[in-house]
Amino acid sequence: MGKFFIVGIGGFMGSILRFWVGTYIGQRMGTRFPYGTFLINVTGSFLIGFVMTVLTEKTQLSPNWRYLIPIGFIGGYTTFSTFEFETLRAMQDGQFAISLLYVALSVLAGFLMVWMGVTVGKAVA
Repeated sequence: MGKFFIVGIGGFMGSILRFWVGTYIGQRMGTRFPYGTFLINVTGSFLIGFVMTVLTEKTQLSPNWRYLIPIGFIGGYTTFSTFEFETLRAMQDGQFAISLLYVALSVLAGFLMVWMGVTVGKAVA
């Protein structure tokens, strides 16, 4: 149960930061382009690459830090970073076709599902 609590604490903090950054950037730059979400996604991608590298290759810290920071905090901040990290790992493992397929299917299927969710939501509401 401790792992779930650690992930939850990290997710809580990451979600609060995501909301704050998105609101702050949106108020300053407008919402015509999703600047806040874009900034969150690219900074989250950087953070997961940095944190996973430090935690797995450079330190001997408790595995609980992996529950707190990349899974909880960064996962709450953005799930896009996980997608980017998994794509990078596939490429590093020489699985170029898999990584390209993953990117294409994720973007296309994700967009389709968002559209479907909006369509169903409008039908229900």
